Amino acid sequence: MADNLAVTSTDFEAKVLNAEHPVLVDFWAPWCGPCKMIGPSVAELADEYAGRAGVYKLDVDQAGDIAMKYGIMSIPALLVFKGGEVVDRMVGAAPKAQIAQMIERAL
Repeated sequence: MADNLAVTSTDFEAKVLNAEHPVLVDFWAPWCGPCKMIGPSVAELADEYAGRAGVYKLDVDQAGDIAMKYGIMSIPALLVFKGGEVVDRMVGAAPKAQIAQMIERAL
């Protein structure tokens, strides 16, 4: 995983809640097979939406407080934030196009 996509409890507020653009957060864990499956798609979307939307990956094992705050029970979970609020969510692995649609709806 590209480190520049990582978001942690420390920088979650700055990178996600205070972002000027919509932000997709992929809640994942290194041991989660479906999470690894969608990882490349999430990384590609980060490049494709650069400058228009943020895309980050949050390791639920390292930032359990954030995962708990947003009621993450199953991973992968994809949440779209806009103006500091959750505006869209999806649980489970999905095709890249479906993940992109979440970002598009928030733009």
